[in-house]
Amino acid sequence: MTSGAPMNSAGPAADEASRTDRSLTDHLRHWAEHRPQQRAFSHVAFPDSSSGGLHRTLGWQALDTRAGTVAARLATVASPGERAALVLPQGLDYVAGFLGCLYAGVIAVPLFGPELPGHGDRLAAVLADCEPACLLTDSTAAPAIRDFVRDRRLPDVPVISIDQLPLQRHAFGAYDDGGRPESSRPGPSRESKPQPTPEPKVRPHDIAYLQYTSGSTRSPAGVMISHANVVANARQALDAFVADPRTSTTVGWLPLFHDMGLVLSIAAPVVGGFPSVLMDPADFLRDPARWLRLLGSYEGTISAAPNFAYDYCVARTAPEDIDELRLDRVRVLINGSEPVRAGTVERFRRAFAPTGLAPTAHCPAYGLAEATVFVTASPLDEPLSVVACRADALAAGRIEVTTADDGHTESTVLVSCGTPVGQELRIVGADGFVRPAGHVGEIQLRGPNIGLGYWKHAGLTAETFGFGAGEDWLRTGDLGALHEGRLLVTGRLKDVLVVDGRNHYPQDIEETVQSVVPLVRRDHLAAFGVTRPDAVGEELVVVAEHRRDTDPTAEDSRGAERAVRAAVSARHGLRLAALLLVPPGSVPRTSSGKVSRAATRKRFLDAGFGPR
Repeated sequence: MTSGAPMNSAGPAADEASRTDRSLTDHLRHWAEHRPQQRAFSHVAFPDSSSGGLHRTLGWQALDTRAGTVAARLATVASPGERAALVLPQGLDYVAGFLGCLYAGVIAVPLFGPELPGHGDRLAAVLADCEPACLLTDSTAAPAIRDFVRDRRLPDVPVISIDQLPLQRHAFGAYDDGGRPESSRPGPSRESKPQPTPEPKVRPHDIAYLQYTSGSTRSPAGVMISHANVVANARQALDAFVADPRTSTTVGWLPLFHDMGLVLSIAAPVVGGFPSVLMDPADFLRDPARWLRLLGSYEGTISAAPNFAYDYCVARTAPEDIDELRLDRVRVLINGSEPVRAGTVERFRRAFAPTGLAPTAHCPAYGLAEATVFVTASPLDEPLSVVACRADALAAGRIEVTTADDGHTESTVLVSCGTPVGQELRIVGADGFVRPAGHVGEIQLRGPNIGLGYWKHAGLTAETFGFGAGEDWLRTGDLGALHEGRLLVTGRLKDVLVVDGRNHYPQDIEETVQSVVPLVRRDHLAAFGVTRPDAVGEELVVVAEHRRDTDPTAEDSRGAERAVRAAVSARHGLRLAALLLVPPGSVPRTSSGKVSRAATRKRFLDAGFGPR
């Protein structure tokens, strides 16, 4: 499938912005010239539990000025092609910092500050890997950043507080002579006539940024995303999710260092010329109703969240809050989990139907960092498409549809993730041959959004991206099948347990466990295989957090293990070696919030959860 024509948001200005050879910063400059005072990016902060949200907003011209100011400062400490790491909180400064890097020809590395719990080691590893020439932060985070660099014995490089840079006239973008937007905070005085900084010539296939993978199955690796890649994927997102940019707004809490957060909340709005509203992920976790209220505050809202977030909204939104919500203006709610769970979509739809939420708003999709992010999406305004498959056939690598009355009681429900958007997709078996429809294999991709490879990992690049091997198909490491022309994602290749020649998908086992043991926190568990003591094959281990409102006794744990052993044996034909109930917060998660099965397995093997 190839992408259609770019979305036309009305008039010559939009036609000029739709040119395919334009970079992200070309689009930014375009909107700054043609829609200087139009609302571009807003950040909503919640300083306390009673706050209804404090909004700060930048128009296109003001954002362009801030990005150009960052670029001018970068030009004094970094050369084009060097790296600048973004280690600051979610907000307008993050957006300006990222776009400023692109203006300066400096490779952006979207990251997070050391305050993110449990991810200090990962931050240190990424900083050591990307070797930044400077660190972009803000004045509130700068002291902690300097302490972190010193304590981890990282190279001492300039730490630039974006919010302290004086706005100035420069060659990277237009100067905001029309005044500051009323909701932006006061800053230092402007310089009247600084020396202009020549804008570097950026080519489409130059690296724009390094998107470090979340590390769910391996150590973090930086995917090299070119200027052409990010614009192509932004256009694919527009084609998939934005019916009319003139009446669209993205509302997002996903971290901007995450692939989906960056493309949906920064790149797509900049290319499409429509507003983006940001909030901090921590504010969502404290009260998901904040996100839901923002969704209802704008026309044609588009947002995205992983599977657990929709269940979290159902569990944590009070009935009185639901009574006050109005979600009839929500256009698209993207679910980009692997895989999407039909039960989650139905629970969310049922809980928020009284708010006016359209039953077709939920949009399952598939993507990954190596493809910039977006790959497939379900068609807009279509109801959820699910396929009930025979469990035994799926374990053997086939999609065989079953119904309740055909005699096969064991089935696995898969959610369709739609069709490719502006790229090619194929399913390849372990033998290297393309599999026909209805057969499970590795998902492979080809298109203008596929990244350039991994930073400083030539061998892994050749293995994954296929460069130099005669074909340039990306190996995703994900398993799936095509059914009636649409993608069904079945799991991660490296996560699959193979016992007696049959494939067992960990997410199916995890669903079984949390459905039979009320003590288990939903979506806070990991199923994985370990080598059997006799070194013949694998056996199953499940590590699961217990609910926060429980304190299970030894007998509770033994009872839970007996229940899981029986259910897993009956449902999956597997023998459970061990079930570990651990305290809340014990199961490792990636920086994007997903459970890391690889890290959980490693901690288990290292006796990190204590004696069995």
